Amino acid sequence: MSDFAILYTAVGGLGLFFLGLKLLSDALQSSGGDTIRSVLANLSRNRLMAVLAGMGITAFAQSSSISSVMTVGLVNAGVLELRQSVAVVLGANIGATITGWILSLSLGKYGLLLIGVGTYPMMAGNSNGTVAAGKSLVALGLLFTALDFMSTAFAPLRTQQEFLAYLHLIDAATFGTLLACVILGVVLTMLIRNSTVMLAITLILGSTGVIDFNTAVGLIIGENVGTALNAQMSSVGTSTAALRLARANSVFNILGAVLITALFPFYIDFIDQLVSGDPDMQLSSGARPNIVWHIAIAHTMFNVINAVLWIPLLDYLVKLAVWLVPQQEDEQVHKVRYLNHTTTLAPEVALQQADLELDNLIEITRQMFNLTRTYMTAEKSDKETFDRINDLEDVTDSIEEEMITFITRGITDAVTQAQSARAYGLIRMADELESIADCLESFSIYRARLFNQRETLSADAWNDLMTFYNEIDTFVGRVVGARRKRADSTRITRLMDEGKRLNRVANTMRDRHLVRLRDGSCQAIPAQTYSDMFVAMRRIKNHAINILETYAN
Repeated sequence: MSDFAILYTAVGGLGLFFLGLKLLSDALQSSGGDTIRSVLANLSRNRLMAVLAGMGITAFAQSSSISSVMTVGLVNAGVLELRQSVAVVLGANIGATITGWILSLSLGKYGLLLIGVGTYPMMAGNSNGTVAAGKSLVALGLLFTALDFMSTAFAPLRTQQEFLAYLHLIDAATFGTLLACVILGVVLTMLIRNSTVMLAITLILGSTGVIDFNTAVGLIIGENVGTALNAQMSSVGTSTAALRLARANSVFNILGAVLITALFPFYIDFIDQLVSGDPDMQLSSGARPNIVWHIAIAHTMFNVINAVLWIPLLDYLVKLAVWLVPQQEDEQVHKVRYLNHTTTLAPEVALQQADLELDNLIEITRQMFNLTRTYMTAEKSDKETFDRINDLEDVTDSIEEEMITFITRGITDAVTQAQSARAYGLIRMADELESIADCLESFSIYRARLFNQRETLSADAWNDLMTFYNEIDTFVGRVVGARRKRADSTRITRLMDEGKRLNRVANTMRDRHLVRLRDGSCQAIPAQTYSDMFVAMRRIKNHAINILETYAN
């Protein structure tokens, strides 16, 4: 093959591989998103079960991202402790290695058959399960076909002297070249931003005889570190829980890499004892038929050994992560914490991140309720509190806009009906919460009007106003709290009835206000301000009812 033919065959095969990975992950996640969350919440009660949950979920979904995103959400919701979440990530690292076992099957010649068999159910399936099964078959076919293309492209490299001369710099024959090999694995994984692709390239280079087993293991060590560093970079600017998880992941992968590198000859012997056959046995064609299973098992055992070493030390690892990432103080201005616009995410992962961001928006709205109450009941205008309320309202505008952009870009036509409904619900809830924040800002502006004009309300008017405000605050809290409790029809009906009761309360207070206007106990300007405040609170109640409607749909 010419150099150009090698290049375009390798690039085309790599493109097919990326496409196959995405299809496979999307298909598996679309059929098990709710199940995954339930498993994480219920099977992660102790460190061993947490490791097994993370391992099983990642192996099933073919994505460590989804288990990490869901784990962060459960930590923030108080369902999981940090120690349990770190154990989940330990298991996720093991589960991610299942891809290497799949790729080691060397089914390249059956790739087109799998694509052909899976295309019809993927395109014409009448149920989510049928479509997901067809998409999975097509994805596997693309993966195996891509490996076949890349093998064809890389095979001639074993006879190119110039390439082999460069390869001697990272052949892991000495400790220095081993370090170079590990560093190369780190750098390439961070550049490609996908450890599975790097593993596939390593498998192909090994099976075609371009690199030997020692070099492949050196690359694998680097790939694990590169994956952890990518996760660390992606967590910048996110929540404390996400930062701590990423930092813990980096610590145990880096220290694991240091340990395996230091004991490299013993690790190689250990893998040789687990798998029969000489990994470097080369056929007359130059191929190494035994190396693929050795590489797959070396990849898995790196993470298994790492997990076994860290499980009894989890408490110390958690303390180290907490020390490295102290609890973030309440910032003066909140910002988007979970949305990631820099990478293409599977729909289920994108929905989970949007779900977490909605929690952030809820938290900000609840804070605005408290700040507005503080400003309302103050004896004189507090400019700092007033400005803080306005700043938070600006932030809710920004988060709503970011969420809509993120969801509409991330959720394409390749989603299930349930995922599409969830996406619509998240967008609508974000819009209603932002509208509630608008009303709270207006409420504080009306209060500022009274401060500026040195006017006040009668004692009865203040009592009615604050009573209704507190009831609205409680009602909104119950409505947004029902989201995490998977509100059933009974709970929704009770909350709807509560909304109707608040309407009756508001009508009664309006009638009392009219009486005060007639008897002259309330002056014109304060009376108008009172009416404006009351209208703002009724609008908040209406927006909360709209959120309830999203639960029912």
